[in-house]
Amino acid sequence: MSKISENIQSIQKKLGQNKVRIIAVAKYVGIEEILDAYKNGIRDFAENKVQDAEQKRAQLPEDIEKGIIWHFVGHLQTNKVKKVVGNFEYIHSVDSVKLAISIAEEAKKLEITQKILIQVNVANEETKFGFEVSEVKEVFQEILKLDSIKVVGLMTIGPNTKDEEIIRTSFNQLRELRDDLQEKYSYSLPELSMGMSGDYMIAAQEGATMVRIGQALFK
Repeated sequence: MSKISENIQSIQKKLGQNKVRIIAVAKYVGIEEILDAYKNGIRDFAENKVQDAEQKRAQLPEDIEKGIIWHFVGHLQTNKVKKVVGNFEYIHSVDSVKLAISIAEEAKKLEITQKILIQVNVANEETKFGFEVSEVKEVFQEILKLDSIKVVGLMTIGPNTKDEEIIRTSFNQLRELRDDLQEKYSYSLPELSMGMSGDYMIAAQEGATMVRIGQALFK
């Protein structure tokens, strides 16, 4: 049994009955590790950079590359939108109305509907991208009106602290924001992308549907 196989089993055991998709963040790993994770049942993979994704996907066997659900989780600049839209099933990091409009315009050209998640900087940390909670409430309807995109949920990166209560509060706030938006706009937001290698269990307990795990899976 490989180390990656052991890691996957350990993560799945910890998650238990929580219905959470493991998104394998392949940022620091190569083809062999991706193939190992795929062989052990992982189908959702994420990249932070467009160039890295392009290189790895070109090297993967075609049937495996097609069998993977690709997620873009890095900060997305508008000049890279063309390379991401249509090549990733989900874009987790939509952090401005301008970016949402660019994605919608590109998706319309391709005649597809691009799934996106709105990134929220719940902790209001200057080092993180994302809307503030109050901003999401202001712009949500504007983003919903855009053609050729489908808002499927919200995403956040947990606060930079080891204090579990602060982390838990942050994830709880994202879930409450999601619930408020669903109720106010009668619109379903099934996905909550929150939790990484260090805090995915707290995220799962607070309602995450997707956890983005890199080191805990590949190291």
